[in-house]
Amino acid sequence: MPGCFKKTLFSLASLISFASFILIVVAMGTPKWMTGKILCKTGAELVNATDPELVKFIGEIYYGLFRGGKIRQCGLGGRRSKFTIFPYMVKKLNTGLHVMIVMFLCVAIFFSLVSFGFCILNAIKVPYRAIKGPAGVCLWNFLAGGFIVLAVTSFMAAVKLHRLTERIANFRENVFQFVILEEQFEHCFWLCVASATAHAVNLLLVAISGINFPKIKTKTEEANVTAEDIMY
Repeated sequence: MPGCFKKTLFSLASLISFASFILIVVAMGTPKWMTGKILCKTGAELVNATDPELVKFIGEIYYGLFRGGKIRQCGLGGRRSKFTIFPYMVKKLNTGLHVMIVMFLCVAIFFSLVSFGFCILNAIKVPYRAIKGPAGVCLWNFLAGGFIVLAVTSFMAAVKLHRLTERIANFRENVFQFVILEEQFEHCFWLCVASATAHAVNLLLVAISGINFPKIKTKTEEANVTAEDIMY
């Protein structure tokens, strides 16, 4: 049986792994990875809008990995619309990169659950195989955190290098052209960052569990040892 200290650390690590799993699932299912402001360039150019009048042509956009929405402002009032990334819009984006992001997060979910199971196993008993012990817990946490980092960096690349927001904003827009005025990462993106951080914390906890702290003897124990020494 593991000691009380190791039990506590691995129990805490199992909770963190499960929390990471929840964070990734919530992040994937919520359409709030990015938000931004979009300018209806065509409408503004048609009326030759000046700076004060541009407000009438500035809309909003938000999206996640699977769906999103936008408010089109083309001089006739705001018009709300919603869209889904799959199966049609993704063909106009960097399809391979977007699919890779989703796959990276799915793999990270799997390894988070594996880490959760192994942490519970180590909290209950001392495994006789190294892969089931602290070394295995480190491996699964490293893989889970690594795949999340890959997903996060891939999404950043899609936004910054492949103009993801602009492509989504102009999907099936035959008349109007939209340009991006500003964009920012939202809470779902940061949930993934927090999930990767959680696995880094787990690696730290496993490292601490391997430290052999010196046992502090109580006065009663010292008295017993002294008595035995006198008898022998």
